[in-house]
Amino acid sequence: MRPGERNDRSRHSDGAGGSAVLAALDLGTNNCRLLVARPSEDGFEVIDSFSRIVRLGEGLSQSGELGAAAIDRAIAALQICASKMRRRGVTHARYVATEACRRATNCNAFIDRVVDETGLKLEIISAEEEARLAVASCAPLLDAALPFGLLFDIGGGSTEVVWLRTGRVPEIIGTVSLPCGVVGLGERHGSGAVTPAAYETMIAEVALLLAPFETRHGIGAHVRDGAVQMLGTSGTVTTLAGIHMDLPRYDRARVDGVHLAIEDAWSVADRLLAMGYEDLVAHPCILGARADFVIPGTAILAAICRLWPVKRLRVADRGLREGILMDLAARAR
Repeated sequence: MRPGERNDRSRHSDGAGGSAVLAALDLGTNNCRLLVARPSEDGFEVIDSFSRIVRLGEGLSQSGELGAAAIDRAIAALQICASKMRRRGVTHARYVATEACRRATNCNAFIDRVVDETGLKLEIISAEEEARLAVASCAPLLDAALPFGLLFDIGGGSTEVVWLRTGRVPEIIGTVSLPCGVVGLGERHGSGAVTPAAYETMIAEVALLLAPFETRHGIGAHVRDGAVQMLGTSGTVTTLAGIHMDLPRYDRARVDGVHLAIEDAWSVADRLLAMGYEDLVAHPCILGARADFVIPGTAILAAICRLWPVKRLRVADRGLREGILMDLAARAR
């Protein structure tokens, strides 16, 4: 399949997908990510991947538009993704874009340019579809012994929160997409190393946005009854878990599915707040540009956990791409 010929194209194959090759591409406000996989009897097996920080949403909160430099960075990353998919002979694919493209006034022009320069036709998905895919990918990590789950995904341009009922097939009760993520929050209040006052200001901003969701669903009462598990899927929670585990470098296999006590998360947060920017950049579980986003992300996590004070958090290094691959694998089979 030539990437971009038709988004979500499928061809018939036998067995557990036969010769099918799947691809899931997620262009977010901050990252461009790709997974290429083959269907297996119990899901899929990843055979190739790509991830790059592109900062597509840089300056979006001020201008309302995708900037020229951000567009160039995103297209350069998408060209690499298209090349990988051609080499792998992808047969079933879905390419999605999220909050930055939902908000940008020049998004249609960007989508057209992506088609012209990469052959990829991006699909701008709704916040509800984003939440559904996150739940699909994280469902195996839910504990059926607890009747309710609170799942959140801290993104670059938005934060999705999902209130759900557990069971053999999790049931989504309600979702909310908060118009704040690590990029916008950092641009408004400072990124990298920030002062304690700026950190508390970030938490307060997010808390105001969360309050109506609590009023609508009364989640706090279930938390007090011990009936709620919390599951986080984002670079923020995986980074905090890696730091707490003292990993010499980030290791997805060791982090995905681990339980992190909230008091341990706050201990790591205190360490991060005390670090200078150079120390954040140099940390083996952060490194480079991610140093700009770890403190804003931790502030979002703090707002969530102060409102709903669970005792521990399950960490998921999985999300949209894995949810897309599960859908594609089912179709291929």
